[in-house]
Amino acid sequence: MPTRLYVGNLSYATTEATLSDLFQTVGEVVSVSIVTDRMTGQSRGFGFVEMADYQAAQNAINQLNGRMVDGRSIRVAEARPQEAREPRGERRRERRRY
Repeated sequence: MPTRLYVGNLSYATTEATLSDLFQTVGEVVSVSIVTDRMTGQSRGFGFVEMADYQAAQNAINQLNGRMVDGRSIRVAEARPQEAREPRGERRRERRRY
């Protein structure tokens, strides 16, 4: 079963291809995505790598956490599930007007 990893402290110059090549050295990579700003399209400095199995993900955490990539020491950890958030419009409607 694929395991999703969080990769933080990325350089703005780091690409998905760079991460894919790096993580391929420790196991099979299913997907790579770097989170970007909606307005500018610039990297937000973190991303996610999905490894083919749990053991490959653990190897990636053990071997790549703290590794220097594009001049930055990256952080690799198992990704937490995304928390559910209210739609933006719903919060505005609940606000009281005096």
